[in-house]
Amino acid sequence: MRRSRPWVLWATSTLSLLALLVLWWVATGPAGWVDTVYFPDPASFVESLRQITFESYAGGDLAKHVATSTWLVARGFALATVAGLALGLVVSMSAFWRDFLLPIFNFVRPVPPLAWIPLALLWFGLGDGSKLFVIALASSVPLVINTATGVERIDRTLLAAARVSGARGWMWLGHVILPGAMPHIMIGLRLALQTSWTVIVAAELLGAIWGVGKVLSTGKDDVYPAMILVGMITVAVLGMLSSLLLERLEKRVMPWKKL
Repeated sequence: MRRSRPWVLWATSTLSLLALLVLWWVATGPAGWVDTVYFPDPASFVESLRQITFESYAGGDLAKHVATSTWLVARGFALATVAGLALGLVVSMSAFWRDFLLPIFNFVRPVPPLAWIPLALLWFGLGDGSKLFVIALASSVPLVINTATGVERIDRTLLAAARVSGARGWMWLGHVILPGAMPHIMIGLRLALQTSWTVIVAAELLGAIWGVGKVLSTGKDDVYPAMILVGMITVAVLGMLSSLLLERLEKRVMPWKKL
């Protein structure tokens, strides 16, 4: 599909957000379609955002919660990237390791990421270790799958030509395999990043001192829907910003691809 021109995309996106804001205001205000006991109106949301930004809520201000969750996601995503790339390359380039590791991987993969949280809390406690373990475990799965798929779909003629030209070892990996599989690897990285944010919020809901998930959990306990919405939108914004950073990385890694 053809991409819209930048100004058209900006105008359409702005119009979409404005329409959503107007609908929100009408539904919780003049029309009275939604009871503000269950879903806040814009004024309550702004007041809650002011409270957590300039004062404190759930043990810290918004900057503290955002910094805590972002740092955890960054570390967990880094671990997932290393583990996912390594395992994906191994199972796609070695018949022995594919036959040895895939049964274990296929056995573990159907387990929902959130199901690992109770065990992680038992093993690592309420600290960062349990959250990093769950993020790395859950986020590495799409990266393994996409890396292996990317390697398997490299043009065999290209591989044969590289071998004839003498490509071996690290040259084979760095100049043939990784560039050839990079489109699928980037898809895997995007999915892994989305999974990281999902998992960290769920993990913080169950046990955290600070973090966006802590804000959501405390808002639920306090029956404070406006603060819950603040936490939800914060997660959405953080996810969008991290995706934009990944897009910039993709442009650098694959300059030939128009995003």
